[in-house]
Amino acid sequence: MRLTRVTLAVAAGALAPALLLSTPSFATPMSSPTAVATASDTGSPYDEMDIHDLRIAILRILADPDSGKRVTREANQLLDRGTAAEMRAWLETGYPLAQFEDDRVAIVRLLAHPDSGKRVIREVNELLDHGTAAEIRAWLETGHRLAQFEDDSVAVFRILADPGTSDALRAAAIAALEEYTPEALRHFLEVGRYEVDG
Repeated sequence: MRLTRVTLAVAAGALAPALLLSTPSFATPMSSPTAVATASDTGSPYDEMDIHDLRIAILRILADPDSGKRVTREANQLLDRGTAAEMRAWLETGYPLAQFEDDRVAIVRLLAHPDSGKRVIREVNELLDHGTAAEIRAWLETGHRLAQFEDDSVAVFRILADPGTSDALRAAAIAALEEYTPEALRHFLEVGRYEVDG
């Protein structure tokens, strides 16, 4: 069985993460007005897939870096002992529910992260109050980067405004602002600021 999984993983372009145990969402139906996008009236893309294709689809989900603990756990359980019907049901409804939970966990963790500034915290709280699954996913994919960029910009300008900032640190901050990309500012705050006087 494990050789089959490895073969499928290679075909999918990734190896499945380690098996984790818990009750999968396909076994305990949940309802959330904002959590899932169900199959359309024209049918699901999974309806015509055989068990081999369904396993490939699940392995692709496992290879996605956005797959969190619940998605990974449930996908591994399905690969170990799921029927084609269970896999199909999970791909259609269980996976969106599991991804929604994992995404909510991801944004809650940002509230405690020391690099999360005012905009990140404000937007996370708004999403936790009334964000849909699609809104939270979109924010994690693009909104977080933009919010962090604004918070990082404020942090760099504060360094420049500090009268105790050394000439070397000031020059490095200005260089990061001249480049002015999310990656440049993040690198300066995480690494560059600690290297200039050392």
